[in-house]
Amino acid sequence: MVQKAASSQLQTSAKESTNEAAVTNGVASSANNKSKDFSSDGVADNDIFILPASDFQLLGLLTAIAALVRLFRIYQPSSVVFDEVHFGGFASKYIKGRFFMDVHPPLAKLLLTLAGWLAGFDGNFDFKDIGKDYVEPGVPYVAMRLLPALMGVMTIPTIFLTLKATGCRTMTAAMGAGLIIFENGLLTQSRLILLDSPLIIFTAFTTLAWTCFTNQHEQGPEKAFDASWWFWLVATGLGLGATVSVKWVGLFTIAWVGSLTLVQLWVLLGDTTTVTPRRLLKHFFARLFCLVVIPLTVYLGLFAIHFICLVNPGDGDGFMSSEFQATLNSKAMQDVPADVVLGSRVSIRHHNTHGGYLHSHNHMYPTGSKQQQITLYPHKDENNVWLLENQTQPEGLDGPIKGSNAWDTGEPIPIRDKTVLRLYHSVTDRRLHSHDVRPPVSEADWQNEVSAYGYEGFEGDANDYFRVEIIKSLSDGAAAKDRLRTIETKFRLVHIMTGCALFSHKVKLPDWGFEQQEVTCAKQGTLPNSIWYIEQNEHPLLGANAEKVNYKNPGFLGKFWELQKVMWTTNAGLVESHAWDSRPPSWPVLRRGINFWGKDRRQIYLIGNPVIWWSSTAAIGIYFVFKALSILRWQRGFRDYENINFKRFDYEIGTSVLGWAFHYFPFFLMQRQLFLHHYFPALYFAIIALCQVYDFATNRISSLGLRQRPAIGRGGIAVFLAISIVAFTLYAPLSYGNRWTQSACNKVKILNTWDFDCSVFPTELSQYAVNAPSAGNAAQTAAPVAPGPSDKGSQDLNVTPQPAAEPSVSRVEKVEYRDQDGNILDEEQVKALEGKVSFETRYETRTRVIDSDGKEVDDGPAVAEGVAPPHPDVERLPETAPEVPEDDGRDSPATASPEDDIGKEKSVEKADDGRPRPASEPSEATR
Repeated sequence: MVQKAASSQLQTSAKESTNEAAVTNGVASSANNKSKDFSSDGVADNDIFILPASDFQLLGLLTAIAALVRLFRIYQPSSVVFDEVHFGGFASKYIKGRFFMDVHPPLAKLLLTLAGWLAGFDGNFDFKDIGKDYVEPGVPYVAMRLLPALMGVMTIPTIFLTLKATGCRTMTAAMGAGLIIFENGLLTQSRLILLDSPLIIFTAFTTLAWTCFTNQHEQGPEKAFDASWWFWLVATGLGLGATVSVKWVGLFTIAWVGSLTLVQLWVLLGDTTTVTPRRLLKHFFARLFCLVVIPLTVYLGLFAIHFICLVNPGDGDGFMSSEFQATLNSKAMQDVPADVVLGSRVSIRHHNTHGGYLHSHNHMYPTGSKQQQITLYPHKDENNVWLLENQTQPEGLDGPIKGSNAWDTGEPIPIRDKTVLRLYHSVTDRRLHSHDVRPPVSEADWQNEVSAYGYEGFEGDANDYFRVEIIKSLSDGAAAKDRLRTIETKFRLVHIMTGCALFSHKVKLPDWGFEQQEVTCAKQGTLPNSIWYIEQNEHPLLGANAEKVNYKNPGFLGKFWELQKVMWTTNAGLVESHAWDSRPPSWPVLRRGINFWGKDRRQIYLIGNPVIWWSSTAAIGIYFVFKALSILRWQRGFRDYENINFKRFDYEIGTSVLGWAFHYFPFFLMQRQLFLHHYFPALYFAIIALCQVYDFATNRISSLGLRQRPAIGRGGIAVFLAISIVAFTLYAPLSYGNRWTQSACNKVKILNTWDFDCSVFPTELSQYAVNAPSAGNAAQTAAPVAPGPSDKGSQDLNVTPQPAAEPSVSRVEKVEYRDQDGNILDEEQVKALEGKVSFETRYETRTRVIDSDGKEVDDGPAVAEGVAPPHPDVERLPETAPEVPEDDGRDSPATASPEDDIGKEKSVEKADDGRPRPASEPSEATR
């Protein structure tokens, strides 16, 4: 190797693991010293386990500084911040075992849950709202924040060792660690119950492991397959598995490692001297096992733990299939008779939206026909039971047999394709009914209202008739394609009189419909939304010996694959705009941040350190300019790549820039909501590239003259870190939620696109003492320490008396009656409605601040709670089944497209997060 032939006059210190000894004056020609194997020219053994003691001492000091910066006032604020709403809430659900659906894999959420559980968290706090207090309910939020904070601390030694593994000097590695320490954006994300800090540390660990493995590989055949080689290759696989198990952004890390693996295999293929076909296969399968099998095993294993923890039904059920839901506690059911016959008491479930069961209750529509409501209800309930009647009563000895039990004697009569039925609701003695009346919510001409109509003893009318149309392509088994069978048969119910099909979609009824899902009869409704199947089936003639069926258990792999598809569909569907979203072109230049939290004239705003951010972007630009010029010079016949330093600069920094590109450019292809924090993995690679460029300029390229003057290089590092620390300090109030003033805020607002609001801060810091937070909010900005007996007295002595009387706190109760549209009713209107309608009681708490004269006063400028709208990643309704072809099973093409219905679904999809609730006491959901 060239390393062995290099002149010793270029060596500077035995303690520095650099590549400088591999080159003579930086211009050695690889043509004269070409390696005869797959080893790379100019590579030294940068084993991080044999660094000098001084490096580890410096590493310990940097780690201690990182701990101080990351853990400083980590209890502040003592209320829910931004996405803690979701990721803290997931911890509650893990502890309670309640199934939820999230677009991210489970590793980071499991770790956050473990931290909370070890600290005594019982899962009873719901993290529901931004600004909700942690202290009073005793939530161990500091312990939960410690986990991402400590992971953020561990990023500092990781980047230090990574830079050493690339061959950088110790001072350059220290600079990289310092840039991570004082990067405001990474600091903010690592101090909260969020997923980005675990993502960054696992990405950083993978980068370290792969860099160390690459260093071993480039030293040639003598290092291949030794203990260190295997250690770092296995560590890379574990890192890849952990990274992709936090967020799917880890797929970009896998792509980065995979592309570099292909380069290595290509080089090995070209080494015909030391790499035999047998040895080449050994290299290939070693990488296949470590970089594919190990990550996949880690990923699958964590989802297995995920399923073990979430064994109870929860608010994520609606995303999953009935087969999946049946694996949850209390969702499983006993085997039921397979054949559905006339007189069967059945529950009918919607196939596509997973919205629940066909349901009715003794409440009327407020408009339209004002007949009894028909809805979808997601829980098992006696109001879901329907009796399937023939269009005529069975004949007895004395004529037609009356009553709903007429089919309980004689031989069971199967219900075949094209059979005309009536559906009798036993609880309310009414039948499923439709007519040419517009629905109360979806008032489209192609949709009709569906109601329950009739009374006990009423024989019904022609608008009660529905024809069963079996969808053979979706039904399971030959028998299920011929006649109705429980679970196995998928069918439509087509209204005889109007030709419309029973239909439901992701539209919720208002309060008068108990926020249950709307059911209509659609003439041109999409096929998946008009498909139903029978889940429960009872009949006196179907005894214990009748054929039974149940949901097929999907098994672990079936559940795993279904969840991956739902995660992908939901993630791709996050296309609505968000108050704080941003697009990829704005990230490298730091055009805007994210408002995380605001209260009591303090604010947390996610913004990066502009010095570090723009410098790292400049380093990426430098490499692109270098690469463009090198290609042009190569085309013109220049032999730049015979210079080892030139070649190493291209490969080593190119590797980091490739990592940046893999973690940045794919976001341009995404239509979903994106935020500044999506750039953090790319930022990590950009900082590595920045340090490498600096190290080459000051240490390895002798023609610049800086290598012979190391003091200049060290001085440059000191100056650059000092400027970065100053910038960090200027923006620290936004990172920590500390006190600040309007003037200080305005001075550092460099770009007008930085939309943190300086007006929320007072003009003087002394105003924080005068305008102390009210009793209800004090705990949310102070350290979580219970006040002592003398706290109140000492507080009174230190507060300047105000000329105006302090607002008093009192409770006033007022009863208001409102109609379904929210209009206030007077006493006469209420009396007129008594006995005709039912009234619901809703309690609301409203807070007003009044002066001594009883006049309402403004509470002063403050950032409102909820200033940061909820992150959309988990607030999604279940998507329709994408794999069902739209035209499957249609008898005739639609005469009009249902765009209006699709628009209606999108408009209400995120209108509110209320859950369907029982309409009355008899129909209370089974818990």
